Amino acid sequence: MEQNILDCVIVGSGPSGFTAAIYAARADLKPELYTGLEPGGQLTTTTEVDNFPGYPAGITGPEMMMDLQKQAERFDTKVHYEMITKAEFSKEEGGVHKLYAGNKEIFARTVIISTGATAKYLGLDDEKKYAGGGVSACATCDGFFYKGKDVVVVGAGDTAAEEATYLAKLCKKVTMLVRKDVFRASKAMIHRVENTPNIEVKFHHELIGIEGENSLVERAIVINNQTQETSAIEVDGIFIAIGHKPNTDIFAGQIDLDENGYIVTEKGSSRTNLPGVFAAGDVQDHIYRQAITAAGSGCMAAMDAEKYLAELH
Repeated sequence: MEQNILDCVIVGSGPSGFTAAIYAARADLKPELYTGLEPGGQLTTTTEVDNFPGYPAGITGPEMMMDLQKQAERFDTKVHYEMITKAEFSKEEGGVHKLYAGNKEIFARTVIISTGATAKYLGLDDEKKYAGGGVSACATCDGFFYKGKDVVVVGAGDTAAEEATYLAKLCKKVTMLVRKDVFRASKAMIHRVENTPNIEVKFHHELIGIEGENSLVERAIVINNQTQETSAIEVDGIFIAIGHKPNTDIFAGQIDLDENGYIVTEKGSSRTNLPGVFAAGDVQDHIYRQAITAAGSGCMAAMDAEKYLAELH
């Protein structure tokens, strides 16, 4: 049986995946996209998207992803609601890459990886209960809704310090909960936190619960892990800033990843160390992590894939 080799397979369905699909489809690559477990990616857990250009009244994350999907399908992108569970990449120029969705084998000349990253949470039941009602893992996405209010930031690294200083510009007061007696953040970020008057840092404190009415956050329940004393902080928002984990487990060992598991791409390009394999969006970007930058890199990946295929002929 002659194996059906596709020109382009896109793994992941956030803004980067669907933008890559739009560009690849318009370039006649007839892309096929595999959504993974969370069609639409992290944006589907974001209620309001107010910072994506072209939506003056704002839009909800799920609606925006539906719009992107419809646009990709308009140019004949084939969308599969399945998860890629395994990859066998070719190391040769012009080689054929093999992907598996369960038992199904997929052959492709180019693969665009846009599997995104997952925000790490503490694992409290209350985090799920109040998701979208005051619990967030992205200050630049959601900080605006807490203008003039009090919020808590959980974490001790650069992410937490950055989120806290960003929120301090908008909020009345930011309380940082740091589990140990020191920050893990860089010196520069620590100085920024220390020089911001409306940030209060509580060392040796952990978040153990969240209280509120109608799934809206009203209080953070915290414990001092030295005295075991618990207390409540009145807040409207709780930002969990303990980092992200890129969704790259199935590619490990085959493709170059950095020390945190993000795919390494060539500077100014979406190319990975493997010919015909490209990466876009949060799976290779731990700095900006915005829908708009993910979409931009999806466009780059599709154009890089098109150029790669054109040069093979």
